[in-house]
Amino acid sequence: MLLMFQRRIILQAICSSRNARPKHLSTEHLAFEVTGIDRPGMMSEMSAVLAELGCHVSAAVAWTHKTRAACILYVEGGPNMDPSRVSQVQAQLENVVEAHHRKDELRSVRLAAPIPGRTHTERRLHQLMAADRDYEECCSCCGGSESEWDEFYTRKAHQGCDGTHVSIENCKENDYLIITVKSRDRPKLLFDTLCTLTDLNYEVHHAAISSRESTAFQEYYVKQKDGYTLDSETEQLRVIQCLIASTERRIYHGLRLDICIGNRNGLLSDVTRVLRENGLSINSADIGVRGENAVGTFYVKDATGQNVSPEIVESVRREIGGHIVVENVSLETPSQGNRSRTSSGVEDQRSRFSLGNLLWSQLERLSNNFGLIKS
Repeated sequence: MLLMFQRRIILQAICSSRNARPKHLSTEHLAFEVTGIDRPGMMSEMSAVLAELGCHVSAAVAWTHKTRAACILYVEGGPNMDPSRVSQVQAQLENVVEAHHRKDELRSVRLAAPIPGRTHTERRLHQLMAADRDYEECCSCCGGSESEWDEFYTRKAHQGCDGTHVSIENCKENDYLIITVKSRDRPKLLFDTLCTLTDLNYEVHHAAISSRESTAFQEYYVKQKDGYTLDSETEQLRVIQCLIASTERRIYHGLRLDICIGNRNGLLSDVTRVLRENGLSINSADIGVRGENAVGTFYVKDATGQNVSPEIVESVRREIGGHIVVENVSLETPSQGNRSRTSSGVEDQRSRFSLGNLLWSQLERLSNNFGLIKS
């Protein structure tokens, strides 16, 4: 059944549940935003350079998609750091990124200072990857006509199609664009879609959201903020590609490592070095400081494309130390995953929210107290 929401109710549901890490950063931190080609060992090399320069990394987040990578490294120092030292750090990071890039390939190392009200870290990663044009390799599994949407279930059931399907229609009666997205359900899907629509300069006036088993359905009635009408096929294709990319950037499979270890200088360098030396490539990383510990999650895969052997897993555990929960995640069943979990410490039981249970969990609270919603 479809649930109709006004734009502000959707945003309220997202904001009440999202976990915007890193949490404990202040204006005393600098953020280095890095984009470039995804290649094994790049994060390890960058963190090693920062450790050699005596920089303490308080938090780091990284995504990869298609052949591109984006990373934000938060370093202690802030505005009090000597400008010449900041320039030295930035130059060294640029050397790492440029090492395996040709002159005509996109890459960047940008310095930003955290300020109150700055862009949400995960939204910023979406913006960095979009600016790096990672979406250009994306394509929809179907064009979006009624018959093609009906065939979606047949292909999904008989051919295992779990791709993202996006269609755009013009509603000339009231000048809305109707954007429909069908994809696998997963945590933070609604947040990712709305961030992308906002960054594409669209305002959501109405939406219909639902989920069935492992599939999420999103339908948005949108208008561009400047009143511009989306007419050209090239522009429609870009919107479709950007929405597909936003749904795919968080889809990871392989080995998931949840770590909790005593914080110390050079820790990120040590952890990423162990992963690289054991032949593992990082798909995604999210690590920060919580109290006296460093807590984070890494999705890794074997650099050769093979499954990670138990011997490698045990070697990584032994060398990193601390509490580590290891989980094998498969793409076969996106909502639950084909998972096997083992732990070298006390396992942190985490609730896993998807689009479906996010909406249902928020509906009752919102319907009982609409006074909490601020325009």
